Amino acid sequence: MKMNRRSWVKGAGLLGTGLLSRIDKVAAAQKAPVLRDILRAEATGASEKLFVKATTGEEGPPAPATYDRLSLDWNKATVKRFKDTLAARDIQAFLVRDPLNIMYLTGYWHTTTERPQATFMNKDDADPWFMYPGLDRDSVTTWWFGGGRMYFDFLHGEGAFPHEGKVQQGETVDLFRFLLEGIKEHKVQGTRIGIDGELYPSELAKAKDILPGLEWVNISDTLMKMRWVKTPEELALWRRAYVYFDRAHGFARDYILTHGTDVTDYEVGQATTTWINDILYSELDLKNGALHHGVASAIGVGCRVGPLTAFPHPNQPQFNRIGKNMALQVEGGASIGGYGGENYRAYIIADASANFDPHMQKLWEVSQHTCDMQVELSVDGRTCSDVAYEIHKYQVAQGVQKYIYHRPGHGEGVEGHQSPYISLGDHTMLKKGMCFSEEPGLYDPEHGCGFNWSDTVVVGSKSGYRMSRVPYTKEWCWLKL
Repeated sequence: MKMNRRSWVKGAGLLGTGLLSRIDKVAAAQKAPVLRDILRAEATGASEKLFVKATTGEEGPPAPATYDRLSLDWNKATVKRFKDTLAARDIQAFLVRDPLNIMYLTGYWHTTTERPQATFMNKDDADPWFMYPGLDRDSVTTWWFGGGRMYFDFLHGEGAFPHEGKVQQGETVDLFRFLLEGIKEHKVQGTRIGIDGELYPSELAKAKDILPGLEWVNISDTLMKMRWVKTPEELALWRRAYVYFDRAHGFARDYILTHGTDVTDYEVGQATTTWINDILYSELDLKNGALHHGVASAIGVGCRVGPLTAFPHPNQPQFNRIGKNMALQVEGGASIGGYGGENYRAYIIADASANFDPHMQKLWEVSQHTCDMQVELSVDGRTCSDVAYEIHKYQVAQGVQKYIYHRPGHGEGVEGHQSPYISLGDHTMLKKGMCFSEEPGLYDPEHGCGFNWSDTVVVGSKSGYRMSRVPYTKEWCWLKL
């Protein structure tokens, strides 16, 4: 996941005081159990029995993958498709500098920082050539590697390679020139190089100086359109992430029903995240910490209750005690091998008389129905704008326009938010295999409640389908504590 602003695994402290106090009571009576065992004891599995069952003839979701990441064969086949597309435009070589494109094409998963990295290939190259920093030398050279040029670190000093015993305060190296010089040494096939973006005028001047006579062609749209439409292998890995994600939602719901108003939203999120990741990492093939195993795999679950649900992106901490007559949201993101997405469910908690607030019911029902609308409308051949138009028209017809804050959804990819967008101004044609978030939320700051959802909706032939099997029903979402 794509570790971005929607990443929920943040290493924040332990858990809320409620769970910690329960641990203390157990510890006073006997040897303190480990946190893993306490959380496993919390897992009743009751809510998992309510998951949506597969139906005969449904278009999806696919069976979950049995692998933990896409194979090198998949990367090689993807690069071949990309090269063939470029060759049709008489482009015989490509250079990619966006980390997401490097990871998508080559499978070289790495941490992104200010240190630039790049991948270059000619049409006839069997293996990719890299420019990379010294701290990633083990990761890059042990996956799919056809040579490259390494700088020590950013900023790189001329001739300075402390790991080789060369410690000197050399002149600062221009890493773009460094890259171009490496490509020149590697040699370029043809006279046109595809690049994933526009070169700045200063970069173009350097390119003409070091690699004269070459035309640089922006192929970022070509690559992005490939990334839009997921292959069966990508979708199967995506579904595997959601198998764990769904179990996390079941655990969170059971935790809320068990502990009710004794716990905070923070505790629900932290307890669930710890519980599900213990299971995830126990079942992935991590090879005792070996490189390239368990890449980009994590599940993060958050929970917000009351006033925090009334804002799409609250900037206050999610640390509020769960109470009666409140809106509540269980949310988060999950990925295995970089593939996965969001999964939110919106709850209403009954008041002290076991009744549900009529205003909250209205917002919940409208937002829930528009989620179903998005699934039904996500058909090959429609446009993003069409889907957004129908959803917003329904919201307005139901009289809830003042509670609309944003578009119904965005494209989903390794980076989280990916183009295109389920937005009135995006006229991109939907294609089977595209993935979108599902977020036609409604928010009422005045009354301190809001209802947002999410899932991965995959575009289909006759309708879309969801990756998650967690219900959108009142039985699941309307709780009496």
